[in-house]
Order: sequence, then structure tokens, then C-alpha cells
Amino acid sequence: MFVKQMQVGNMAVFAYLVGDPVTGDALVIDPAYCTEEIAAEAKKNNLHINYIVNTHGHVDHIGGNEDMKKLTGAKIIVHEADADMLTSTPAMILRMFGAKKSPPADILVKDGDIIETGNISLKVIHTPGHSPGGMCLYTPGYVFTGDTLFVEAVGRTDLPGGSWQTMLKALRERVLTLPDDTKVMPGHNYGSMPISTIAHEKKYNPSLRQEV
Repeated sequence: MFVKQMQVGNMAVFAYLVGDPVTGDALVIDPAYCTEEIAAEAKKNNLHINYIVNTHGHVDHIGGNEDMKKLTGAKIIVHEADADMLTSTPAMILRMFGAKKSPPADILVKDGDIIETGNISLKVIHTPGHSPGGMCLYTPGYVFTGDTLFVEAVGRTDLPGGSWQTMLKALRERVLTLPDDTKVMPGHNYGSMPISTIAHEKKYNPSLRQEV
């Protein structure tokens, strides 16, 4: 499996290009900015982006959806609980973040659904708390955590639809139960290193030791 972590834009957002080198099929997770660079990286590695997957609907993660869709023809996937967010970002917020309004989702997913590209399967783990439709994407060896889990931190829960209790429950029951050697691929470069593991987060993430 091909995995490329790319820091894009001014918000230290991580976009991920995930592809099957055998079939050439790929998807991109949270292509918030720098869409031409992401598309060029795919071309360089003989990959065709079939899907745009948003871990949640906040503007700093969806701002490149329109351009990426135009460049690749890829279908947009988001959790059903954040579908309305894609197309309802106020114009003022879009200008503030230098983002474009996202087209509507082509495919809505829910907990337990499988997103496939080539021979790669990503399982949807619904992890609300940062947003109602926040989700992590798991394939053996990797979990793409969006703004649910960072390196030694977690996403904020003070935005509309957020809940600290809900997020911590989801993390403890749905994410920390993954194999310890699973690589944690966060949605922002906010930590001391760009990639962590489940074992590392269990040991060193102070937020995960707090009470609900």
C-alpha cells in the first residue's frame, strides 16, 4: 500500500494520498489545500484518485474538495452526519480560510462501512465529538484520525456539535482498542512528530487520561 502524508496550507493540515500500486487506484483524505501538488504526486506514482474522503466537514479540511474533484473527477465521501456541513460553510468563513465551498458529497457513509480503492479497504469508525460526523479510517497497520486524535493531543470539542464526553468515549472504545502497533495518522501536524502509534498515545497522551 502506498501512503503519502502531505502537509498542506497554512493550518498544518495533513492530507493523505493512499493508493494501490498494483491497480493504480487511489484516494485522497482531506485535500484541504495544494490540490495541484497532491494530483502531481499521484501522477508521479502512477496513481489515479478515485475518491476524496473527508474525515469531517470543517472548512480547514474540505476547502480543496472542489478543485480536487475538477482535477480528478473523484467522488466525495463523508459521514452522513456531516453531509450538510460540506455545502453550508458561510462565505465569510470560506474567505477567512482561503477555501472554496465544497460540492455536495457523492457518497455518504456510516459506522462500519468499507471504503475500497483497488485492493485497499478502509473501515469507517464513527468518532463523533469534534464534529457529529467525525470519523477515523482504519486498515491494518494504519488509522487516519482526522481531528479526533493528534500526536499526544485530541481535537477541540468546543465547536458547534462538539462534545468532550462523546469524543473521549469514542476514543477509548473505538480507537484505543486497535492494535498497539497501528500507526496514527493525524489530521494536523500539531505534535512533536508527524506520525504516532496507538501504543504511544495510550502511554503519552494526557487527554486520554482525563475523566469523562
